Amino acid sequence: MTSREWISLYLGTYTDQGSNGIYAFRFNQLTGESQAMGSLAVPHPSFLTVSPSGRFLYAISEVSGRDALVHLVDICDQHMRLVQSVPTEAGDPCYIATDGRWLVTSNYSGSMSVFALSEGGSRARLAGVFAGSLGGPDPMRQSVPHVHCAVFAPDGKHILATDFSADRILCYHLDGDKVVAGGIAAVVEHVSGPRHLTFSPDGRRAYLMSELSGWVTAFAYHDGRLELLQAIESDHVGARGGADIHLSPDGRFLYSSNRLRNDGIAIFAVDASTGLLTDIGYQPTGRHPRHFNITPNGKFLLCACRDEDRIQVFARNEANGQLTDTHQDIAASRPVCVQFK
Repeated sequence: MTSREWISLYLGTYTDQGSNGIYAFRFNQLTGESQAMGSLAVPHPSFLTVSPSGRFLYAISEVSGRDALVHLVDICDQHMRLVQSVPTEAGDPCYIATDGRWLVTSNYSGSMSVFALSEGGSRARLAGVFAGSLGGPDPMRQSVPHVHCAVFAPDGKHILATDFSADRILCYHLDGDKVVAGGIAAVVEHVSGPRHLTFSPDGRRAYLMSELSGWVTAFAYHDGRLELLQAIESDHVGARGGADIHLSPDGRFLYSSNRLRNDGIAIFAVDASTGLLTDIGYQPTGRHPRHFNITPNGKFLLCACRDEDRIQVFARNEANGQLTDTHQDIAASRPVCVQFK
């Protein structure tokens, strides 16, 4: 087999039911096979990201108080070695992203923590914490601030963060050696609960999955601002559990996961000229598909089914976007995040 067939797969889990923390596998992105490689003990590493260099894995511990941490893990030789843990100074971090220079965590307690990375990415220093806000009308789900996701824009100049409880997306400028608030990138409909955001491969468009409304919103992106193009239903049963969102590597298809009822992944075709979406299918999954990811070659979609203790491996039809269960599940206790290297 060639080196391109086998890639590294990392799983983040909740550790309240026996999981050790972060798990590493080899994954064959031509056949869907997997081989366990080891684990690293980290409390509740519910979200992970790999550095642009591929040398480090960054993880959060989704807990409150002083135990809410960012972990820097060396993965250069296929073994995981913890090199640093840094407090987020905010409780319940639930998302992490990096551009290689900055590292940001989105904290369900209502803020975004920003860390400056050393050259090479082996050390992190807290550089600031930015608060989210209120504004949404739902007294149960939007009564306290939540920042659910923060991503680096492809232009290299901005960070966009979903302000869940205020039904809007915030913008931050990467300004030399600091990050500064840049206002509101977009306002979404009330009681949307914006959750996860992703960009098209060309950086011209962004797509938002909202948790409460269960809708996917398409935007045109330019210089830190989002212009509404379309809103289309992903959750057809009103379960109020919209979760994750990803585009295929070629940008032709978009996928969004829905939880709580009718658990599964909605499938959309993307118009290449306009970026608009067409609903083309729905793939049922195991219970609580909180996060999923697509292999770099686009051939497989792996879905973390938290409440069934397994990762489902779906083959992806690259011509029509449809998914087929390969029944090559990866067993894991309370899996919630899938990342590739």
